[in-house]
Amino acid sequence: MSPTIFSIMLSSLATGTVITMTSHHWLMAWIGLEINTLAIIPIISTQHNPRATEAATKYFLTQAAASSLILFSSLINAWQTGTWDITQLSTTQSCILLTMALSMKLGLAPLHFWLPEVIQGTTMLSALIIMTWQKLAPMSLIYLTSNNLSTTTLLILGLLSTTIGGWAGLNQTQTRKIMAYSSIAHLGWMATIASIMTNILAMNLIIYLLLTMATFYSLIITKSKTIQDTSTTWTNSPYLMILMMLALLSLGGLPPLTGFIPKWLILEQLTAQNLTTLALFMTMAALLSLFFYLRLTYTTTLTLSPNTTQTKFKWRFKLNTTTTPMSTTLTMAIFLLPLMPTLML
Repeated sequence: MSPTIFSIMLSSLATGTVITMTSHHWLMAWIGLEINTLAIIPIISTQHNPRATEAATKYFLTQAAASSLILFSSLINAWQTGTWDITQLSTTQSCILLTMALSMKLGLAPLHFWLPEVIQGTTMLSALIIMTWQKLAPMSLIYLTSNNLSTTTLLILGLLSTTIGGWAGLNQTQTRKIMAYSSIAHLGWMATIASIMTNILAMNLIIYLLLTMATFYSLIITKSKTIQDTSTTWTNSPYLMILMMLALLSLGGLPPLTGFIPKWLILEQLTAQNLTTLALFMTMAALLSLFFYLRLTYTTTLTLSPNTTQTKFKWRFKLNTTTTPMSTTLTMAIFLLPLMPTLML
């Protein structure tokens, strides 16, 4: 894909997301989601092979079905209430339909089957866009309609997502699939807190985006497509290896790193809402996710590839168009922890 076409697709992605985030009419929100979907399809299928075409087709069909459900739920609401305002959902049927549609768009379990296949069938850069930028528009709709969505449905979907995301990621060897199931698990935590406290939802989303971007940039720099490939990270740069280890442990929610803060606050709110059993099960599910993060960390830092034992260390970390965003996001993600108490005020 030429740089001009790629820049046009990226600007279309930005336009669609901004339209959805700033709209108060369901039709405009639907238009923004459709622009997003149509703009990402050429980016997914840049490799021109059957696997990429299959991934683009699966993504298009899933997103089109979810957008149709969103339009249908808004039509039911407008038929009974006479308004197309996003914040005025009052019918039970439209609330449940909208919740399921946004869950399908995000990839929440049990509507998650498309996400790992699409991520595995495309490039690392396309996977990064799908797992970060493409989550903003549906999450903004959840944020705007959090008071009207079905709370019980969100809690069930959140528990399923954290459990399935951690359980299914245990036997994966492809880094893209591991990150896909990691995304499902993190989205489950966000879905759980969405109808209880939106401030924690927004903070969790920001931390998730920063850590996911940093981890993906590390994988792109080291060209690590499998767990075995990460064992050569130290030959690229010990500095990069240390930063990647911190990002992975933070994604796993290991205290006292930044990724632990959202889980801690969500568990605190669930306990305050007398949902102690749900908080207990989600804590146990988080241990499953932490296991495969620790496995990635182990292969990244504590194992050496036989072919690279004689390679000299490269402590100098050269900044370029790829490493600069990675360094920035990693620094923000790691040093955000001391600022959390001030952000919560």
